[in-house]
Amino acid sequence: MDIHEAVKQRIVQLCEENNLSVSRLATISGVPHTTIKSIMYNQSKNTGVATIKKICDGINITIAEFFDTEVFNNLEQEIV
Repeated sequence: MDIHEAVKQRIVQLCEENNLSVSRLATISGVPHTTIKSIMYNQSKNTGVATIKKICDGINITIAEFFDTEVFNNLEQEIV
């Protein structure tokens, strides 16, 4: 799994945990619906920290909480 898929999976998980649709997440976080859609449909390969911060603020978690999951802890190092 790569970082982009991990971010997507985490967003899906957070939506489920908070009983939110992706559309509602976009609204409460102030992230454009098109940005969230791009992440969810693998059209965006570079989700910025500012976007993740807005998502976190929208659901009242920290960035550390966003990344503190098994999915991120088990990512292999990407060498470019």
